[in-house]
Amino acid sequence: MIDDDVETVKDSEKRLGKNSALGKKTAAKPIKGPSGYYYRVTCMDNGKGMPHDAIPNMFGRVLLRKKYGVKQTRGKFGLGGAKMVSIWSKMSTGEPIEICSSMKNENYATRCILDVDIYRNTPHIHLHEKIGGMENWHGAEIKVVIEGNWTAYGSKILEYMRQMAVITPYAEFKFRFVAVTPDENGNGVVEKSYPRLTEEMPPVPVETKYHPLAVDSLHIIQRLIGQTKNQNLLEFLQHEFVNIPKAQAKRLIAKMGPDVTSETQVNSLTLQQIACMHQLFQHTKFDDPSSNCLAPLGENYFGESIYKVLQPNVVATHTAKRAQVYQGHPFIIEAGVSLGGEYFKQGINIFRFANRVPLLFEQDADVVTTTAMKRIKWKRYKINKMQEKIGVFVNIVSTKIPFKGTGMEYIGDDISEIAEAVKTCLEDCCNQLKSLIIKQNMDL
Repeated sequence: MIDDDVETVKDSEKRLGKNSALGKKTAAKPIKGPSGYYYRVTCMDNGKGMPHDAIPNMFGRVLLRKKYGVKQTRGKFGLGGAKMVSIWSKMSTGEPIEICSSMKNENYATRCILDVDIYRNTPHIHLHEKIGGMENWHGAEIKVVIEGNWTAYGSKILEYMRQMAVITPYAEFKFRFVAVTPDENGNGVVEKSYPRLTEEMPPVPVETKYHPLAVDSLHIIQRLIGQTKNQNLLEFLQHEFVNIPKAQAKRLIAKMGPDVTSETQVNSLTLQQIACMHQLFQHTKFDDPSSNCLAPLGENYFGESIYKVLQPNVVATHTAKRAQVYQGHPFIIEAGVSLGGEYFKQGINIFRFANRVPLLFEQDADVVTTTAMKRIKWKRYKINKMQEKIGVFVNIVSTKIPFKGTGMEYIGDDISEIAEAVKTCLEDCCNQLKSLIIKQNMDL
């Protein structure tokens, strides 16, 4: 952060400008930085807000979590993403992040300005106060100054907003970008608005306990031992995991060695005994986990939002009726296939989502792209994949999305259970379209 005795606030604003962002606020493009421009980004929502005392750690401490089980989440696009933005802001512009939040039934709002002490992994708090006059609003507002390149990546931001409107029909999105200097065509403002398509919210995903096959490291077992209230090993196996009934728990314990019994205190287990437990988990057959922890959007809402936002001529959707399992994690595939429409290009247009989050990058290696391009026999469904405008939409819902690469932008084609489920759902959509095409041809 630039100290006031070195540069005044007025001079700072003149240098940084007030460029725009996601949300309801506006700003402008200032001077050019080393590899791009500085942008003031503001994002606001009307959610439930955040507790006053928790905000510094929520935004200023990386890898802070209290996770007792697994849950369908939006991955890096939650608070982890906000922390990444905060760190990028500090590294690229030196400016802190500003958070304003108000919770329902509170007569004050919190205003907090902070950055992350990268070396100590602690919040460096510049301001943390309670302010009044916010009784009619609840939610969160985040302001940050970052370095970026609107010319190169502005289209990706707009596409991300459009796809968010498709996969989140129960939310309203407003976007406004204001540049300091209009371009050569006199354009300096970009506005997009996507109205809410339904007032009905999907069910909230619930946290579930670990399935034994989902335990992919000793660290998980060690963490559960440190958190459990169940003192002996038999109770620990029955109550800290799903799908381990009492009889099976006893059989597992019997295989852990003569020094281990049902009454063994879990906090007395050695690292070797914990490793043995982990190995037994990986080589034992358990019942599949339940899917009641998953919350897909639903094929009706999926189809309606595709139709209203992107306006194809026709769209068919399908959501798998039952969950499937990979590595102890349940997953559900929901898919859509559309034909025609001015928005789509000729050929196959791919739209990928993971737990209702758009994935825009690294598309070529993704399981959805591979399946749509190589495994679907489009001619069988009377669809010409070279000449027609085809939209392929797939949302993968799971307690663990098996991302590949550090960017977490694509799902590999190496998990056969997911690849086959994607193919099955897309084929169901194509069958629906084939019936419609045959009916239309008969009516001619």
